[in-house]
Amino acid sequence: MKRFRRHGQESHRDRLKQELFQFNKTVEHGFPHQPSALGYSPSLQLLAIGTRSGAIKLYGAPGVEFMGLHDENAAVTQVHFLPHQVELVTLLDDNSLHMWTLRAHKGLSELLEIGRFMLTGPPGAPPSVTRVTAVLAHSSGDLLLLGTEGGHVFIVEVPGFRELEERNISLDQVANSVPDDYIGRRNLEHVEALQENPVNPNQVVIGYGRGLMVIWDLENQCAIQHIPATQQLESVWWTEDGGYILSSHSDGSYCRWMVGGEDVEEEEKSDIPYGHFPCKAISKIVQLPTEEGPPFLLFSGGMPRASYGDRHCITVIHSKTHVALDFTSRIIDFFAIRNGQQHTGDPSALVVLVEEELVVIDLQTEGWPVIQTPYLVPLHSSAITCSHHVSAIPLKLWERVIAAGELQSTHYSKEPWPITGGQNLAPDPPQRDLLLTGHEDGTVRFWDASGVCLYPMYKLSTSAVFHTDADPNDNMNQGTEGEWPPFRKVGCFDPYSDDPRLGIQKIHLCKYSGYLIVAGTAGQILVLELNDEAAEQTVEAKVVDLLQGQEGFRWKGHTRLDVREEPVLFPPGFQPFALVQCQPPAVVTALNLHSEWKLIAFGTSHGFGLYDYQQKNNVFIKCTLNPSDQLAMEGPLSRVKSIKKSLRQSFRRIRRSRVSLRKHHVNNAAKLQEANARLEAELAEMELAPVQRKIEARSSDDSFTGLVRTLYFADTFLSDSSHNTPSLWAGTNGGCVFAYMLRLPPVEHRADEPVTAQPAKEIQLMHRAPVVGIVVLDGQGAPLPEPLEVAHDLARSPDMQGSHHLLVISEEQFKVFTLPKVSAKMKLKLTAVDGSRVRRVGVAWFGSSRSEDYGESGLVVLTNQGDLHVVSLPGVKMQVQHPCIRREDVSGIASCVFTKHGQGFYLISPSEFERFSLSTRCVVEPRCLVEVPLHSGTSTQHRAQPDGASSAHRNARQESEDAEVLQEIQKSLEGDQTSFLENNVKSAVA
Repeated sequence: MKRFRRHGQESHRDRLKQELFQFNKTVEHGFPHQPSALGYSPSLQLLAIGTRSGAIKLYGAPGVEFMGLHDENAAVTQVHFLPHQVELVTLLDDNSLHMWTLRAHKGLSELLEIGRFMLTGPPGAPPSVTRVTAVLAHSSGDLLLLGTEGGHVFIVEVPGFRELEERNISLDQVANSVPDDYIGRRNLEHVEALQENPVNPNQVVIGYGRGLMVIWDLENQCAIQHIPATQQLESVWWTEDGGYILSSHSDGSYCRWMVGGEDVEEEEKSDIPYGHFPCKAISKIVQLPTEEGPPFLLFSGGMPRASYGDRHCITVIHSKTHVALDFTSRIIDFFAIRNGQQHTGDPSALVVLVEEELVVIDLQTEGWPVIQTPYLVPLHSSAITCSHHVSAIPLKLWERVIAAGELQSTHYSKEPWPITGGQNLAPDPPQRDLLLTGHEDGTVRFWDASGVCLYPMYKLSTSAVFHTDADPNDNMNQGTEGEWPPFRKVGCFDPYSDDPRLGIQKIHLCKYSGYLIVAGTAGQILVLELNDEAAEQTVEAKVVDLLQGQEGFRWKGHTRLDVREEPVLFPPGFQPFALVQCQPPAVVTALNLHSEWKLIAFGTSHGFGLYDYQQKNNVFIKCTLNPSDQLAMEGPLSRVKSIKKSLRQSFRRIRRSRVSLRKHHVNNAAKLQEANARLEAELAEMELAPVQRKIEARSSDDSFTGLVRTLYFADTFLSDSSHNTPSLWAGTNGGCVFAYMLRLPPVEHRADEPVTAQPAKEIQLMHRAPVVGIVVLDGQGAPLPEPLEVAHDLARSPDMQGSHHLLVISEEQFKVFTLPKVSAKMKLKLTAVDGSRVRRVGVAWFGSSRSEDYGESGLVVLTNQGDLHVVSLPGVKMQVQHPCIRREDVSGIASCVFTKHGQGFYLISPSEFERFSLSTRCVVEPRCLVEVPLHSGTSTQHRAQPDGASSAHRNARQESEDAEVLQEIQKSLEGDQTSFLENNVKSAVA
């Protein structure tokens, strides 16, 4: 009977787990790392970005996002959408071509790879014969033209990737048609460019590396015209009326050639835009007409080599306006978006992909301002140093933050975002969530993290409080009057910090009171409050000596930042009103805010303190520095602790042990054994591989044992079980927990009477493992609510009748103590079981997917192996475990931040957050639909989309025809029935 009951309890618990927990990686926020290719579909209005790691990402209207990953570990070098269809082709640097489609499934589109292909040359031919250098997706939607390194052009039918050998254009065919005097002078080299005649799809221009351009008739398979440019060719553009071809060259020149029936002897116009000195190549040129007035001319490169060869520029010339847009990093590619339903109107926007960001220029508004991007924002415009997530922001605070951010965005264009493809079908977010990122340059950026798009809301800069090398009047956007070339800086990527001490290390925001605290690399802690008006004020610094006059220590690290003594004008938004400066000015390692008590707790590698920001007074200081810990006195900017250094210190200890052995004539073997054991333990600590071991107690001589890892406020029972009192808890790297009782004066005397603190408890964990988290559980086993949460009716009052418990999370185990006696009650071991250690921990609420009213609190844990665990509360039992981050990705593990509802973020590159969810109820992921574009052109027909992805609005007959065509296409792809493709794909229904 007991066995049956236990089995029933286990199955009930398993069902509960399925209702509460489900692991998903849901969406990637930010800018793709190392982009390598750009594509755009005017008919779908979708943007595609390929990366060096083989990822392909599609973006449309905000919230419309798709991602695919090539199986090959190769860079994407080109992306081409098939005209008026939902397919696109990618070329990788291993010379493989891949076909992708947006297929509808249960009312949502998904990006799928449906074919791959690699050109094969004749037996014995060198690889250059088939090495693809240029791709043209023909407007018919049926053909791909592939130019190669060997000078050949292969014609391939899509989607089946069938090579049409009889239509290929060989180098010999072209060479035989070219005048002898031209061929005699030079080899044609590779195919650099392929362009279709906009008014005659049967004509394409083939541009060869050495400069020759040949207009080829696809139908009659013959050359119509030869254009004998003599400079190395970089790109080709055929004007919209079909009358001219523009060519750009390696010497910084571009030429305009008239298209006619006869060969051209020389260009109609040749120009080197930036002068007579040697210039860099113009890598791409585009000319777009306007309905009234002269065309837009856009080209990348062409700068004078000696003076501005390091600039990354795109020049835009229209009428008398000439601007050289100066970007922050290397240009990958660009395209222009045009007005009108057929996308043939005036250019409306210039979209530029550079190595570190996407920049969109409004070409309709005077001055050509930048359009704010709703996604693909460079999170790493200054390197991210920390993150902080706040769930369920009250509407009033949200609106005030948005208002402050809008005042910072007045230089952006008022035009709407021009890339609008697809439909975002995701439901509106259930709550407003903020992600705050701290940066190396002393800024804190506020992001709307409620939905799929991580949207920038507001930027706070802390550098104005201090004297730095930055010039406050330095305006990046303005070029000097009359300067040539006429540069204009665009983009926000700026990785250079004026002073590394400004870097933000810890952030804490109280969403109820609007107070914000940020702490930095040089021991500075700023207290800020939200103000809707600009204010001029002086920020007074309160210096706190964490060493408390201990002798024998000399700080070898960086100096503290110099605070401005004169008043500073702070713009609307978060404004600092108090500053705590730790001495020595070491990195702030722990930070907490209790806005109800108006107290701030802070800690470094030397100790911790409590600051009253209402009275601007320090309450107490506790030095935790170990007398033997010299490393803690060096500071992060004066050393790089490496494996070599650790080994060197260990061998020095062995040597010292041996010397002392000789001096004292004691048991050599025993002492050496002890030293060697310590060396082995330190090598194990370096985590070169997962370690399964018995947990050995760490030595109190280890470095940074006094470093404060966590600080926690709690209203609980410390002195006896009948009187609860405010308290502060601190956990250190040496496995020590300190508890202080706090006495707060009555509310009416809060501004006058001092807050006092007295030591109450001290716990030393047996194995001295670093304490990474502290949680107090109330009488019902629930974590205590946040400050002011109960006052705002957003949480129930904690149970103060039953006994409270203290949960101490160390790197190695979870241990529960009773309060106020602090006697051990239960524990859950981690390191002893699988060798892993806790790196990140947070408390989360998991709501049931079946019952709206049911949910459980749990601990979310990330280990050094990159695994996620959920541990139950108050029973501290392991619930679920999922691999999440590669264990080699140390920076990804260190960057992880949890939300209060079972989600999390971690950096997968310097510029991207991966978002994940452990909850069945709280999942943020793209849900979108892209429909087959309706094309009214008479010159071309296009295929229906595979898998019946037409919308519900299309009539039944159209749908059935689509399905029939699709079925045949799928059969042909599976069975390689290429004859069907050749005969029937072209007649597929629109």
